[in-house]
Amino acid sequence: MKNLLTILCFTFFMSVNFTLIAQETTIASNDLPADYLKRSALYDYSESQLNNTDSIPDFESKSNKLKITGTIYLSDGKTPAKDVILYIEQPDENGDYELKTENNKRYVHHRGWIKTNADGQYTFYTFIPGQVLRYKELKHIHPVIKAPGQPEYDMDALLFDNDPFLSKSCRKRLAKRGIDTILKPIMKDNLLVATRDIVLQQ
Repeated sequence: MKNLLTILCFTFFMSVNFTLIAQETTIASNDLPADYLKRSALYDYSESQLNNTDSIPDFESKSNKLKITGTIYLSDGKTPAKDVILYIEQPDENGDYELKTENNKRYVHHRGWIKTNADGQYTFYTFIPGQVLRYKELKHIHPVIKAPGQPEYDMDALLFDNDPFLSKSCRKRLAKRGIDTILKPIMKDNLLVATRDIVLQQ
């Protein structure tokens, strides 16, 4: 059983940084970028002016509401990083990715974007994602980040401390790899709140 959990844990961490690949079809509109179908979903935000707070679609209707907040720092770990775009996408409460299509490109419905303010601060209002129990999949949120003048990159998935499938062996593997992405939400005023500070890669 331990070997099975270890394999499942390893398989999960090998796959969490991959985002869904858009279906390659022809775009009729000339207003879209040439790389629209292949580029990261991070660039698909519709607002011309992002701010440092965003709500995931359907947030208000979800029972396990979650606020993720924190500060993004430059690689020195001390200087707040402004104008950084952070994108997240996640499964729904059943652990399934609800997919939609726009301009022939498929995307995850439960997603959002922020751009940090001068103090590097950000906040997402979302919900605790579900998991497909038969696969023993960990609850997770996928983040992608982009600093000004730098290419975007996938971050390690955000996990949840109370996830029954986040076993001791998984935690040890994370610690060994220097990964600290486990959220520990605390209930405040009927809202789960988790703090997650981020240090940019060099």
